[in-house]
Amino acid sequence: MTELEETLPTLLSLSGDPAFDEKAAYTGTRTNEKEAALESDKSSDGFDDEDEKPLYVNGEPVITSGRDVSKYLVDLRDDGDPPFTLRSIFLGTVIGGLGAALYQIYVFKPVQAGISTVFLLLVIYTFGVLWSAFLPKRTWVQGTRYEWLAPTLHFINPGEFKIKEHVISSIVASSASYGSTSVLNFAVQRLYYDMKVRATTAVLATFSTAVFGYGIVGLLRPLTVYPSEMVYWTNLPTVSIFQALHFDTSANHKRVRLFWTAFAAMFIYEVIPSYIFPLLNGFSIFCLASQHASPNVQDIFTNIFGGADGNEGLGLFSLSFDWQYIGSTYMSLPLIQQANSWIGYFFCYIAIAAIYYSNTWNAKYSSFQSKSFPMLSTSLFSSNGSIYHQAAVFTGQNFQLNQTALEEVGLPALTGSNAWAGLMGSLAIGGLLAHCIFFWGPYVVSSFKHARDKTQPDPHWASMQRYEEAPWWWYMLLLLLAFFAGLISVLKGETTLPVWSYVVALLSGAIVTPFSTLLYARMGNGIATNQLFKMIAGAINPGRPVANLYFSMWSHDVVSTSIGLASDLKMGQYLKKIPPRAMFLTQVWGTIIGAIVNYVVMVSITGAQRDLLLNPTGNNIWSGQTVQSLNSHAITWSLAKQLYGPSGPYFIVPMGIFVGFAATFVHWLVNKRWPYIGGVRIDKVMLPIIYQYSAWMSVGVNSVTGTSVLVGLVSQFWLRRYHPGWYRKYNYILGGALDGGAQVMILILSFAVFGASGVSRPFPTWAGNPTKGNVDYCNGNGALS
Repeated sequence: MTELEETLPTLLSLSGDPAFDEKAAYTGTRTNEKEAALESDKSSDGFDDEDEKPLYVNGEPVITSGRDVSKYLVDLRDDGDPPFTLRSIFLGTVIGGLGAALYQIYVFKPVQAGISTVFLLLVIYTFGVLWSAFLPKRTWVQGTRYEWLAPTLHFINPGEFKIKEHVISSIVASSASYGSTSVLNFAVQRLYYDMKVRATTAVLATFSTAVFGYGIVGLLRPLTVYPSEMVYWTNLPTVSIFQALHFDTSANHKRVRLFWTAFAAMFIYEVIPSYIFPLLNGFSIFCLASQHASPNVQDIFTNIFGGADGNEGLGLFSLSFDWQYIGSTYMSLPLIQQANSWIGYFFCYIAIAAIYYSNTWNAKYSSFQSKSFPMLSTSLFSSNGSIYHQAAVFTGQNFQLNQTALEEVGLPALTGSNAWAGLMGSLAIGGLLAHCIFFWGPYVVSSFKHARDKTQPDPHWASMQRYEEAPWWWYMLLLLLAFFAGLISVLKGETTLPVWSYVVALLSGAIVTPFSTLLYARMGNGIATNQLFKMIAGAINPGRPVANLYFSMWSHDVVSTSIGLASDLKMGQYLKKIPPRAMFLTQVWGTIIGAIVNYVVMVSITGAQRDLLLNPTGNNIWSGQTVQSLNSHAITWSLAKQLYGPSGPYFIVPMGIFVGFAATFVHWLVNKRWPYIGGVRIDKVMLPIIYQYSAWMSVGVNSVTGTSVLVGLVSQFWLRRYHPGWYRKYNYILGGALDGGAQVMILILSFAVFGASGVSRPFPTWAGNPTKGNVDYCNGNGALS
């Protein structure tokens, strides 16, 4: 048995967030200084044992918990430099527009990918340094007859581009890059309802959805931002790179050199798998070996092993070498999250294949045996296998249900994978609520006690107390402005949503927000709660799909923007103590900029690629899976009584919330009685994460899953466990550099050759870029004969 095989059973027995049972594995040496630091390392947050001590390897601490991050990874240094300058706001605004454009491009890609904050901060840093070096400074005119220009020149160029300016610019840019569900709703209306939203509705709705969540997260800061265990793990590459760029040490010189080397290498390389040699995105030995198999065998191989094209197959045993889809996320997510996700992957492969080939939910064939449904798709189908004719069923100015037409056309059918994803989504929502209540309830109480008594033990929070906090009434005022902006768009716009339903949507989102943010902050990823809001929308707005789109928009955006903005607030706490009032203004401005740019890019892409976005499968470059899914859920939940009621075919889907809640309650009871079973810490088995990843391959490009697991093992297990010094200094730097290089190239290719601007320039056909069939040859296109 190898060392890895011996160690893997401990992956779920971790203490803190991202590692394994450090008590059982406590080895290595410690210096007297580190020993003293550990003696004072006590936790009173209700999460971890007070005598918990980190593992040391070769004198270096293994970063495992939020307290370790605060103590050993993030510097407490605060130079006191001003955050707000003309340079910081200008660069943040311009680069924020760039990030928002990239985000919207990825919405229409077959694999969803966030915009790397590292990429944004790198571009900002480059232009900030150039600005500092080449624009006129006040020192140029001091002692001359033009000295009267010195204040103006200092306003334009205050000198060295320092860390707080850099952070402010980057947070404007990252806030702009979160996206807005309202813009996706407008895309659905343009594509599926031939309905163009007026500018006033678009502006008010995007403003409302963009900033309402920020008001909520401002009120939740004691719970979701201040404590050490609220890490937001995907922030750590950004934190490490800020420190590398602005702290003048020999070690940081090596970090910067690694960053630029990796960035340049990935920038050059990315053009190969994304444009010249796309077979590299889904290299499958099984697909290549099936060229001369029978058509039935090729179909099965495509469904099971294919995955390089959108909605092609499950991608089992495929490997991807395209970093734009792999990303550095798995170099940041804690190992506990990844270990739970692997369990979900295992069930996903089995469940989706079993559902399809057993014809559960009529997943493969309906009563019409002549045409089969695709195994993976978010589109709606009629019983004969054709795309569902929703325009005939939902008619009139408000697109309300026409019962007579429904009887003629029939009910829509979901693919088996789509129904399974809905069930797992419900289980995950129920599990999330229960896990936060039963497992993390003591932490919630402890956090608010610390806030009330001003005794929060996190050292970075303590160092923030020199700055004036943004008062609570600022956030309350923002909530009111967002509420009335949304109210006007509901009353005067094309939302078809009743006012009382709008209020219910906002309240629903506000209730769910703390649960989702808790999980995201501690585990690095959240649970998609949008389905819960669609259920509520379907119950209170039956037969009204457009109204349901807007209901889920307002409720879900409260959650999604709260998570993103809480993450930025934590970054401000980590990174050289950005004053809270500066953070408030910065985030609001960035969010508004992002919403505007998202809308403009969406209009461009939906106009240029309309037919491809409406196609149920898309291709390896463009996919309408996100807007297809939004529309499909709006339609199906508008028919909640017929489809999800007790006599409907998908009744189990909404019942999954109660099943998921009950299962996690039982899990909690088991943990109370048997904290360890077979060496595994039971409280580290995260049922909501397992549920979510049990439907991970239900849509999109799936060839990246295996490579993502390998990246996570190398980074979060091998490097962090056996080379903690290298991991702490370089892991996040490397991941961010690879993301930045890939995303810069993708931005260029999207508009130059992929058709984001309307004109496509495909690379010439060759063995690594087949134009017939799937790019990984899983359809047996004969190109290798």
